[in-house]
Amino acid sequence: MRKSEGRISHKVLKEIFPKKLKRGLASEGIYTELKQMILSGRLKKGERLFREKIAEDFNVTETVVAGPFSRLKKDGLITVKGGTGSFVA
Repeated sequence: MRKSEGRISHKVLKEIFPKKLKRGLASEGIYTELKQMILSGRLKKGERLFREKIAEDFNVTETVVAGPFSRLKKDGLITVKGGTGSFVA
């Protein structure tokens, strides 16, 4: 069985779940962009990351930004200090 067999095409998924697909793509893009910025040194160790600012920059809600922040924390690239915010590790 070929890889493409049995899969729903991207076009069909976009028609059925346009918001969910857009959210997923946005989340992945935010994660990738922030990760590259951290690894390249554009975001410095200890620098605070403002969820609301990132959401505004990417034209998404803060809820969408929560996923990338969670992944970056799991990867050890950011730390989250309760009541203070998220910082580059």
